[in-house]
This record gives sequence, C-alpha cells and structure tokens, in this order.
Amino acid sequence: MSDTGKTPRKTSSVRHTRAIARDRNRRPASAPPDKAVQARLMELIHPATYAQADAYRAMGLRHRILTLPVMVAFVLSLVWRQLGSVSEAVRGLETEGILWVEAFKVSQQAVSQRLSTFPPVLFYQVLMDVLPQMQARWQARQRPVPQAVAWAREHFASVLVVDGSTLDALLKKIGLLRNTAGKPLAGRMAALLELGSRLPKQVWYEADSLAHDQRFWQRVLAEVQGGALLIFDVGFLNFPIFDQLTSQGRFWLTRARKNTVCTEIQVFSKTAQLHDRLVRLGQTDKPAQYPVRLVELLYQGKWYRYLTNVIDPAVLPAAYVIALYGQRWRIEDVFQVVKRLLGLAYLWVGSINGIQTQVWATWLLYAVLVDLTDDVAETLQRPFDAVSLEMVYRGLYHFTQAHHRGQATQPVAYLADHAKRLGILKRKRKPPTEPFLPLTPLPYP
Repeated sequence: MSDTGKTPRKTSSVRHTRAIARDRNRRPASAPPDKAVQARLMELIHPATYAQADAYRAMGLRHRILTLPVMVAFVLSLVWRQLGSVSEAVRGLETEGILWVEAFKVSQQAVSQRLSTFPPVLFYQVLMDVLPQMQARWQARQRPVPQAVAWAREHFASVLVVDGSTLDALLKKIGLLRNTAGKPLAGRMAALLELGSRLPKQVWYEADSLAHDQRFWQRVLAEVQGGALLIFDVGFLNFPIFDQLTSQGRFWLTRARKNTVCTEIQVFSKTAQLHDRLVRLGQTDKPAQYPVRLVELLYQGKWYRYLTNVIDPAVLPAAYVIALYGQRWRIEDVFQVVKRLLGLAYLWVGSINGIQTQVWATWLLYAVLVDLTDDVAETLQRPFDAVSLEMVYRGLYHFTQAHHRGQATQPVAYLADHAKRLGILKRKRKPPTEPFLPLTPLPYP
C-alpha cells in the first residue's frame, strides 16, 4: 500500500501485461491441426503460394531449403497453433512436419535469420491472391444477412469500412530490442473491409506507430470504386478528401465532431428526436465544395451526428444512415480477433521484415477463419453475426479430439452439430447502446 493507505492504481503497462497473460491462458491447446483442417488450409492457400514462384525468382532468391512454400507453411503454423516462439515451431517442423511440408531438420538460427531477411511482400501477395477467392465463396453462400447490410448491397456497388489500429509493444527479449529504453511499438496497420463478408479488401502497414489515420487516405482512395459506400470514423475527417470522393461518384458516411463547423442550406426533416439537413462544411470564407447531409439523432439523452454525401433522403433514409454507421463497429471486432485471438498482439520478431510477415500471415489466417465461420453459419442457416469467430477457432481443438476418437470426420458439420455446447452461437445481446431507429423509410414532407 501507499503512504496514504490506499492501494495504488495499476499503471497502463501493468494492465497491458496482465491482459496479455489472461489472453495467453485462454488460448487453445497447440496440438497439430487435424488432417481435415490442414486440407482446408492447403486448398485455400497452397496454390496462391506456388503462384508467387515467378516473383520469388525475380527477386534473385535462391532455391534453398527454406523456400517460399516452406516459409509460408512455417509462419502459418506458428500463428495458427499459437506456438509462441520460433524455437517451438522449429521443434514441430523437425518432429512432425507442418501443413504441406514434411518433417526435416533445420536450425533455429537459420529460421530466425530467414525470417529477418525474407521479403514480406511475398506473403502480402499470397494474401491478395487468396482474398478474391474468399469473397467469391462468401457471395456463393446462402444465409441470412443483417437487414441494413442487405439493403445497402442492393443500393451501392459495394459497402466498405476503413479504420486503423496500433500494434502492441514488441517483446523486449527480441534481438536488438533487448537494450532499448521504454516499450517500442510495432507500428500501425489499417484495413479496408467488405462490410458484408468482413473480409479485407486491402490491408496496409506503417512502421511509424504514431502514424495518423489520415496517412492512409491516398491508399484508400485507390481502392474505392465508383458507386461504393465508404464508412469511417472521425479520425478520417478531411473536407478536401470528401470533395474528391463526391466529385468521383464515390459515397461516404461518417460521424461528425461536436465542433464540426457547418452552414445550413436546407431542412429535410426536423422533429424532437431527429434532424435531417443539407449543410455546407467548413468556415464561410473557406467552405467545402460540395454540400452534405447532417443527420442528428437524440438517443438516451445524447445527440449523435452523422455526415454523408448521399444528400437525397429518399436514396439513403436517415434510419439507414444510423444503422449502417452502427455496422462500422464490426471492424473493431475484426481488429480484436486479429490482434488478440490470432496473436498479432504478441510479436515474436523484432525486424520490420519479420513484423510485416507476421501481419500478412495473421490476416491470411483471419480470412481462412472467416470462411470457415461463414460455412458454419450457412450450415446452421444463421446470420454470420450470430456465430462466434472465436469459438469456431477454439472449437477446432474439440473437433480434432473427436476425430481422433472416430466421432467426427468434417469440421464444419461437427461445429454446426455442437454449436450450442461449444458456445459457437452467440448469446442474445443486451439492448443496444448504439443509437438506432426502425429500419423503415421515414416520412419526409
């Protein structure tokens, strides 16, 4: 206790360390994936790995033992099984093999050296090759879709969500970081997700952990096509970018800050609960070029403000403005899965090369997990949101054990049959704290 007799408050670093310890204790056992699970990983990823053979040779990389297929299998196994260290993964490679690679002897030093120099762009290109296939598989499935998402897919070319997230502190025991002061962060990433499938359309990495979300704007613009609706939070507020999106026929939706300056042009609707107006952003002497809509909702005693360049309320009713922005929070769930469940919060390398390799490999496995979860959702005929990504991932351990006992043959069928027992179906949530309106077109005068 302190001199005042009160228990001192835990510092953020202590809380962070304990949170990591709790997450590690909750991680699934690191048994090798069953053959059926390995077959799924091989089906989805292995062809894309071999597709990079020309790029591999163009970089002047020699045909050595630790080739691209071996390195992809090694890193994916390291992440998927949550082994926690390169040395443990090397032992697994020597004793049992990994995915499509048979067991062979290699030193930990050789693997560590390879990880620090291996071009991470090859992992990135494997990810970019796999994602369109994953999206096509999602489109082909038949299962319920949230009303707001289904409506938006009918009215826009695509619905995308973008956000950034800072990677956690690197472990000080790693390489050159052992003698550094403080807790160096591993950088910052941003993701552009398809709202319906939750699959990334693009993922970016910045070594600068202090990089602002605004730094990603030009890369985002290159990925958003005409007719698409882009949803983002206030960290991306940028009036010139808004004008650029509007001039190019690309739609956007975000929240407004309390101090966002705007001038009223027209009132579409005004009640005690809802204000829907056409406004011009910025100071009167330097306004934005194009007018936008400002939708304000009073919910549980607090006003929520939304901005969009879809200025016709008949095209995008206020209820859908609010509901679709509420869906933006799903990208926060995605970052939680990628960082905590799949281990991107626990970086096992210290070089920029190694960090990027782990980033791309983790997103690759996230896409595989989404595909598996969506397959389970279709089998159960439940919305994707009703199925827990985390419990599907953890349920694979139980499938492996059941398979070894001769009680299961296919992971999707097993997970669906035991969805309730394994906690795969989410419990009903409490009433939403986010603002909402009934999803029916609102009457306008």
